[in-house]
Amino acid sequence: MTTPAITRRALGALGLGLAAPAVAQQPARSIRFVVPWPPGGLNDVIARTFNDRVSRLLGQTIVNDFKAGAGGRIGVAEVARAAPDGLTIGMGNLGPLTIFPNLYRDMPFDVARDLAPITMFAASPLVLVVAKDAPAQTIGELVALARAQPGRLNYASVGVGTAQHLIFEMLRGQDGVQMEHVPYRGNADSLIALLQNDVQAMFDTLPTMLPPLRDGRVRALAVTTPTRVPQLPDVPTLKESGLDIDVATWYAVIAPARTPEPVLTTLYDTYTRVSLMPEVQAFLAEQGLIYLPNTRAEFAARIAAETARWGQIIRDRGISVT
Repeated sequence: MTTPAITRRALGALGLGLAAPAVAQQPARSIRFVVPWPPGGLNDVIARTFNDRVSRLLGQTIVNDFKAGAGGRIGVAEVARAAPDGLTIGMGNLGPLTIFPNLYRDMPFDVARDLAPITMFAASPLVLVVAKDAPAQTIGELVALARAQPGRLNYASVGVGTAQHLIFEMLRGQDGVQMEHVPYRGNADSLIALLQNDVQAMFDTLPTMLPPLRDGRVRALAVTTPTRVPQLPDVPTLKESGLDIDVATWYAVIAPARTPEPVLTTLYDTYTRVSLMPEVQAFLAEQGLIYLPNTRAEFAARIAAETARWGQIIRDRGISVT
């Protein structure tokens, strides 16, 4: 059987060593890895940590290309529009792949049509926190306070339609808790509001909350993952508190749709191998991240399930952005 030309080029670019002499003589071209957020933050650190090692295993340079804007939509659109030759891949996460398609009408890509999900290589629990001197010591006590003062307690998020916002909407749907949503521009502003008692609670990612947790400015009441996290072994899960809520933000590798199957398999195998390296596991733990084992099929199914879940919440609550 003759290998399609696009597959020969892509496999050659990924160093898979097909027998065709013309491919074998071609120098390996660099892989462009689109990061849909600005350099210098956690996304940058994660991309560099993984891609340095993936590059060595593939014997091929990976260039991190930062395309920030629109909450990740601009960068993900770059991946969706790229040639499906294995030479452009990128990072995706919860927002642009599962929440925003339900929130924005002008999405520049269709996840199911335009993208090939490869793997989640890191995930972040979210943690429910209150100020250190807040009266609530448990999530049960926070719920009781909110019920005793309906509409008088506030919670912070980093924007309408973010996971930090929607988890409280899930909590409201299950427990009927009415707290007022106050969105802020970023994590720093929402933390200040919490410490000043302008808001009384918030969910945020564990990497963001580890410093104020470690220095005692805030107290953790629960984590959103199904099991407790190593960084906070004494903090219960929402499920332990009787709430059927399981949420993690995640960092994933995506490629353009129609990228050849052997290329996707090689990328999956390589990123998975790097995820399991002891030094990478140590890096994830230090950053407040975890690795959730997943196959390509499981990751694709997760995207579909989470898209449906967030869509239902957004429609039920009439959430919109202007």
